[in-house]
Amino acid sequence: MANSDPSTVASISGHATHDDDDGLQAVLWDMDGTIVDTEPYWIQAEKDLVAKHGGTWSTADAEALVGQALSFSAGVLQQAGVELEIREIIDHLTTEVQTRVAEAAPWRPGAVELLAELKAQQIPCAMVTMSEGPLAAEVASQLPAGTFEFLVTGDMVRRGKPDPEAYQLGFDSLDGSRGTLSKHRVVAIEDSLPGATSAGAAGLVTLTVPHMMPLPTDRGWYQWPTLRQKSVADLNRLVLDHAASLTEPAVPAESASR
Repeated sequence: MANSDPSTVASISGHATHDDDDGLQAVLWDMDGTIVDTEPYWIQAEKDLVAKHGGTWSTADAEALVGQALSFSAGVLQQAGVELEIREIIDHLTTEVQTRVAEAAPWRPGAVELLAELKAQQIPCAMVTMSEGPLAAEVASQLPAGTFEFLVTGDMVRRGKPDPEAYQLGFDSLDGSRGTLSKHRVVAIEDSLPGATSAGAAGLVTLTVPHMMPLPTDRGWYQWPTLRQKSVADLNRLVLDHAASLTEPAVPAESASR
C-alpha cells in the first residue's frame, strides 16, 4: 500500500548534512532519464506489449507518458488495447526494463560523476522516482554503496508525479534523518515535465536537464543542457543564485541560465 510516512522510506545509507552558510544542503534525483537512460527501454516494452494485444503504439504515444506515474501509464495502455489489469501491466513493464538494466545501466552523461562528488563531500542524496522499488534498487546497486540515503519510489506514494507528494516525502525523510533542511537549499534534478512540476510544487530548487523532449523555461525552474562536467560547486552557485533571486526582481529565464 502507498505510504507517506517518512519512517517507511527505504533507507540504504547514512550521510552528514552539508550545512555551510547558505549553500547546498542536499540533492533529490529523478532516476529514469536523469540518472539512467532507461526511457528507450520503457518505450520498447510498451510497444511490444501493445502489439502483443493487437493494438498500435507510437513513439509519440510513449513520449507522452515520460515521467508519469506507472499507474497512469498503465491506464493509458489499457485504452490502447492491452487487456491486462493495471498491476499486471506495471509488473510486466518493470520486469522488462529491469532485465535490461541488470545487464548494464545506461548512465546519463555526468550523472555518475556528480553523484560521486556529492558523496565525497558528504552531501546527502535521495532518489525520487516513479519507477517501483525493485528497478530503483537495481540501479542503486550499480553505484557505490552510500550514493543514496533513501529511495523514494512510485509504490510508496498515493499520488505520483506531477503531484508533489513524492518530492515532499523525499524532503521530509532527509529532513527527519539529518536535521533541519531548507527547501531553498535542496536541489531536485529532473528531465521530464511531470517530474519538474512535482519538484517545483514541493517548493524545491528545481533543476531541469531535458532529455527526451524540451521543457518550459518560464516556470521558475533552472535548466542545464547536460550534467557533463557539472560539479558540486555549480550546484552550490545555483542555490546561492536562487536565494538571491528570492529577494530580487525576477530575471527572464534565458538571462538567468534557467
